[in-house]
Amino acid sequence: MGRLTGKVAIVTGAASQAEGLGNGAAVAMLFAREGAGVVLVNRSLERAQALEATIRAEGGEATAFAADVTRPDATEAMAAFAVERYSRLDILHHNVGVGAGGNSVTVMLEDWERLLQSNLTSAMLCCRACIPRMRQGGGGSIITVSSTAGMVGLSGTPGAVAYAASKAGLQGLTLSVAADHAAEGIRANSLIVGTVYTPLVAPLGEAVRERRRQAVPLQTEGTGWDVAYAAVYLASDESRWVTGVMLPIDGGFLGIQPWPR
Repeated sequence: MGRLTGKVAIVTGAASQAEGLGNGAAVAMLFAREGAGVVLVNRSLERAQALEATIRAEGGEATAFAADVTRPDATEAMAAFAVERYSRLDILHHNVGVGAGGNSVTVMLEDWERLLQSNLTSAMLCCRACIPRMRQGGGGSIITVSSTAGMVGLSGTPGAVAYAASKAGLQGLTLSVAADHAAEGIRANSLIVGTVYTPLVAPLGEAVRERRRQAVPLQTEGTGWDVAYAAVYLASDESRWVTGVMLPIDGGFLGIQPWPR
């Protein structure tokens, strides 16, 4: 405990969208347990306030903040609020992301534009707002949440070209941020998340849940806590010499493939 004592973190997409533990909520809770003051950013203030109450009941420090991070004015207000509330900003954990189906022939143009705005432009806007504040404090850690879908082409699906392209772009953004701001003590890394079970995928049903488990070499199901423990490492000073890394949290999905027989 105490790995983030004295640090201030923004977690976007912090509150789960339905009953259960999402990646953002797990990260926010673990950041607070490790001593950080956490700004819980969500479109829904009500859900963020519920998460705030949970964290405070555990003895942690958190404050809810409503913002649509696809808007430049909202991200600027978010970063300004964090510094006003806690006097500094050390960590940005960007957890916002949405999905839609369709391949390059069938995807609706409005879905393509919506996913790029939600999954990629929002990350750039959050970095734009947070980096000057981190610079004032002598550095910081930026963590983006990408997906295995942005690393490999997944055959046998109806297609998710907009989602895959936006997540691959997020990795490029992260590398660029890492390169541009390394000399300022600002690190940027990305978590490449696999088939983690969250409230967002729960509606797919138990049969799909089991197939997702079987697709993982470790043959186990990931949870939000698996994402959160990795995020704590990247947010802490333990990773002070780590930047520009794409860290898979996927049970071996990307690194282990069956040998053809």
